[in-house]
Amino acid sequence: MSANIMLKSVPNTMTVLRLAAAPLVAALIWADGYPVALVLFILASVSDFFDGWMARRLRIVSKFGTMLDPIADKVLIGVCLLALAKVTSDGWLFFVPALVIIFREFFVSGLREFMAGRSVSIPVSQLAKWKTTVQLVAIGVLIAAPVFPELGFVNTAGLVVLWVSALITAQTGIAYFRGTLDHV
Repeated sequence: MSANIMLKSVPNTMTVLRLAAAPLVAALIWADGYPVALVLFILASVSDFFDGWMARRLRIVSKFGTMLDPIADKVLIGVCLLALAKVTSDGWLFFVPALVIIFREFFVSGLREFMAGRSVSIPVSQLAKWKTTVQLVAIGVLIAAPVFPELGFVNTAGLVVLWVSALITAQTGIAYFRGTLDHV
């Protein structure tokens, strides 16, 4: 395999690895393997930036990568939220923003599918890209809380960032819905 072909496959490989990492991170959370879960989650989260950056920079954007990247993001976020839901003692302070995030992801995915059937594309907004980043930060901080129990504020900080991400998430979902009203 030539170096050029190998280089072209790196962004998609990173995306596939991020997708594969999601259930492993969840299993580690359930097994109280928070330090390893945190490292793996950080690597997966950082790969979200680098796979897209590399594909654009090297002009090797593929249809496969364009399709799979947002799926990998949604799976990583959704699976980690579900894993954290099983172990959290934060009750509604965790569940409300987690449900907003998960609901929005299903809603917007369904909306995109419906609009694609009408040959209408819904481009990703810049705020939606930031939404993903804030969600990843919130989840990372919540995974980090048990790793650093002496820092009692870490869990609270994670919940605050999770609520901020839920507000941004809801805002982008509403914006996408409003943007499609003329086509419904």
